[in-house]
This record gives sequence, structure tokens and C-alpha cells, in this order.
Amino acid sequence: MLRILLKLSSLIARSWALSWCLDRLHGIRLVGPPGEDVWYFAYGANMHDSAFRGWRGMHPLEWRPGRVRGYRLRFNLEGHPRGRAAPANLSADPSAEVCGVLYNITRRDLVRLNATEGIPWSRYRPLWLDTEDISGNTLRAATYIARGNKDDGKPSLRYITLLREGARAHGLPEYYIRLLKQVEHAR
Repeated sequence: MLRILLKLSSLIARSWALSWCLDRLHGIRLVGPPGEDVWYFAYGANMHDSAFRGWRGMHPLEWRPGRVRGYRLRFNLEGHPRGRAAPANLSADPSAEVCGVLYNITRRDLVRLNATEGIPWSRYRPLWLDTEDISGNTLRAATYIARGNKDDGKPSLRYITLLREGARAHGLPEYYIRLLKQVEHAR
């Protein structure tokens, strides 16, 4: 069923008017013209080019290492196969920060990215927050967050490898790469 909804989302994402109507129906506001540049903060598999550029088909205008303060990286979502894969998520934590990749894309690309993430039918919801690039500039960026489980699971080896390689390839801080290396994967 989810595959059918993802396919439907990708078809709808090709039409700005249909995307606007669908998002509005699910309480998601689509504001601004389709060609406007926006920032997207990737903290999970989308940090890796094979996921973001390859599988999701995104063509960022530019990218920068970045971070968001006040959130912690968690693996508290159910993945597939159940119990053996836990995707990344953000959880509010005033004393923490999450590093990731800031991608500059068009609002139309963001709508297509939403569709590949299963929005509005999946557990993820778009969230706009203040991020900081490597130079200390504040950028308003969209990201995804979900209501997660109380306890964290373990990501698959394939998934955590995407995060580790994406972080390294995009020049994220060494302390954060070490943190990702310490995440135990499912067996």
C-alpha cells in the first residue's frame, strides 16, 4: 500500500497545483513560488550523494556542512525489516546538536523530495528550523521529523554506512564522524 501511495505522491509532485491541494488537505502549508530557492537540512541517508542525487533525483544548486542546535540524532523509528533497521530521526534536546548537509534546492524540488519521503502519508513531517552553516551563518531550512518510539533501535549496516560516508564526503566535523562510527548497527 505504501508503494502505491509513494507512486501517487510522485505523480502529484509533478503538478504544483495538485501538490498544493494535497499538502493543504493534510495540514501542510506550501508557501512560495515553485522556482524559489530554499534550504534543506539532511541528517540521515540524504547526506549521501547516492541517496540524495541518485535515488531521490535531486539537483542541489549548492551544499554546505551545517548543524541544528536543540535536537539530538535518534534511531527511534521502525524500519524495514522490522526490528533490524531503524532510520534516523530528530528529537528535541536543548543541550544537543545534529550535524548534517545543507542543500540549496528549489521549492519545486522540495515538493518532489517530500514525495520521495512519502509525505503526507508517511510518519515524517516537514519542519522548518534555524540551522547554521560551517561559517556560522544562520539559514532557515526544511527537514523531516517524526514521532518516534520511546527507545532507540539499531540502524542497518547499509543505512549507517550511508550516514558515515555522507558525513565524511561533505566535510562534517571529525567529532561528529566519530559519533556516527560509534552507532551500533543491527545484525
